[in-house]
Amino acid sequence: MTTMAHQGTPELDGRIFDAISDMTRKIAGISLNETKLELVRSRLGKRLRALGLSDFPGYLDLVRQDKLELGRMIDALTTNKTSFFRESRHFDVVTERFIRTAASKGRRLRGWSAACSTGEEAYTLAMLVREHARDVTDARILATDISARVLEKASAGRYASELIESIPVELRRRHLAKVPGEPGLVEIAPDTRALVRFAWLNLMEDWSIKGPFDFIFCRNVMIYFDKPVIEWLVERLRAYLAPGGCLFIGLAESLTGLQHGYRFVEPGVYMT
Repeated sequence: MTTMAHQGTPELDGRIFDAISDMTRKIAGISLNETKLELVRSRLGKRLRALGLSDFPGYLDLVRQDKLELGRMIDALTTNKTSFFRESRHFDVVTERFIRTAASKGRRLRGWSAACSTGEEAYTLAMLVREHARDVTDARILATDISARVLEKASAGRYASELIESIPVELRRRHLAKVPGEPGLVEIAPDTRALVRFAWLNLMEDWSIKGPFDFIFCRNVMIYFDKPVIEWLVERLRAYLAPGGCLFIGLAESLTGLQHGYRFVEPGVYMT
C-alpha cells in the first residue's frame, strides 16, 4: 500500500503506516485502519516539515527514541475539539444529580474530566460547582489528558473572546475576567480555577489517581478506539466511580452492543 506524495509531503508506504498504527494502538489505544493513511500522512507531514526531516522512516526512528515527539505524534493524530458547555444536556444532568445534591447534603464532590483537552469542559464543571455548591468546601475536579500541549493551554486558563460565546452571560460576569494588556483574551477567575487540578495521564497506562468520583466525563474519546479497548476502558472507569456515579460519553458514542456493567440513563449517560 503506497500513496502519491503531495508537494512538500513525502510518501507514506504501508510498512511505515502499519508501524505507526501499531505504536499508536499500544501507546494510546488509538485504532488506525488503512482508510486513515492519508490523514496520518497529512498530519504527520507537518511534523516532518517542522523538524526538517525528509521521510517517514526517519520520523519513525525519532519517535521511537524521543518520548516528547511520541507525545506530539499522538497529539497530531487526534482532534482536540472542545468548547464550553458542549453537549449541554450533560451539564444539566451533573448539576441536578450531583452538584446540587452535594450542596443540599453537605457532602464531598469529586469529578474527573478525562481527556480534558484545552480545559473548557473542566472549567464548565467548576463554574457549575461555584454556582450551585458554593458552600461545599470539599469539591474538586480532576482534569487529565495525554497531550502536554493542550494541558499547558488548559492550565493557563486563558481563552480568546470568541471561544466563550457558549457561556451564559451571567456566568461570564462571575467566572471570567479580561486579561490586562491582552485585548481579545479572557481568563478564568481564580476561585473557579482553584477547583480544577490538571495532570498528564494516558488512559492506556497505570493511573496514579484516587477515586471514587461522583462523575466521570470521558466524551468523544472512544471514537478513536476499537471495541475491545472501549470495553476494557469503560470497565476500568467504572471501578473509579462511587456507587450511583455516572459516566458521561459523547452523544455520538454509545455502549450499545458492548459488555459493561452500567445502567443506561439517557444518551451519553451511564450509571453504576
